[in-house]
Amino acid sequence: MRATVLHSAGDVRVETVPDARLIEATDALIEVRRAAVCGSDLWPYQKMAPGDPGRRMGHEAIGVVRDVGSDVRTLNRGDVVIMPFAFSDGTCDFCRRGLHTSCIRGGFFGTPEVPGAQAEAVRVPLADGTLVPLPTRVDDELLSSVLTLSDVMATGHHAARSARVGPGRTVAVVGDGAVGLCGVLASRRLGAERIILLGRHPDRIALAREFGATDVVSERGDEAVERVRELTRGAFADSVLECVGLGASMSTAIGITRPGGNVGRVGVPQEETMPGTRPAFYNNITVSGGPAPARAYVEELLPDVLEGRIEPGRVFDRTLRLDDVREAYRAMNERRAIKVLIEL
Repeated sequence: MRATVLHSAGDVRVETVPDARLIEATDALIEVRRAAVCGSDLWPYQKMAPGDPGRRMGHEAIGVVRDVGSDVRTLNRGDVVIMPFAFSDGTCDFCRRGLHTSCIRGGFFGTPEVPGAQAEAVRVPLADGTLVPLPTRVDDELLSSVLTLSDVMATGHHAARSARVGPGRTVAVVGDGAVGLCGVLASRRLGAERIILLGRHPDRIALAREFGATDVVSERGDEAVERVRELTRGAFADSVLECVGLGASMSTAIGITRPGGNVGRVGVPQEETMPGTRPAFYNNITVSGGPAPARAYVEELLPDVLEGRIEPGRVFDRTLRLDDVREAYRAMNERRAIKVLIEL
């Protein structure tokens, strides 16, 4: 079968690899219909050292179940399913608490240990606890929005939940990538009164406004903090969503949070230490978040997608075939695309 393999920074290829197959009795085999390139895929695309083993990429997918292991009970061949970016058993203490990304038997797709979903097929471990069958036939025009529930919309929602977004609150979103834009949408859905986007790309700003952003701050660093101070008349934001992962973005997030406020961080950290711990401490700012337990959020978000109340699939501004995945990575890395949908 064909699959996306990253060999080193900038060197991503579509190659013929051994067919995905069942290994454990709890596995399912999925024929991939839709996949995507994620902003977090760009970190290894930018940094992977030459000589490292090739990495099969991708952790977002919608597909059709083609085979199941003998212990799989909730899935049937032919089911159309959402594949969250992490696999989980659904039964451990963390899964029962809604924290599937900390499952004691779980893990993540697109890692050196578990091949990814930018491929014609993918093996899904712990299929009963991981995959979400779609309840009805879904029109093709909705599939892009459904696909976002495997990661970016769930992650934006997790940022908003972690930052305690709710009615009447002022929210700031740091980052105008697909996750940040979904964070804007999630904040509007949760009833935020004011949503300030920190971003500087015109196409993304336009979409953010349609998703519910009321204000835009294009400055960075101390200038961004000062601009948010001006917009809020010195009050700053109740809830801040950090959707980038760099030290500078985290410093900004803490700098624009009011005393007693909340930061929800979902950008994959690119540094070992978290900046801003001293001002966070003295201002009683709560910082929480991490990898979004997408599996826990699908049932909550899916009805709004199927009924057209939210359209997170609009973050996909380019659609390519699997054979064009090199261009997909280039377009996102060069900011020529917000997020690329891969059709198979």
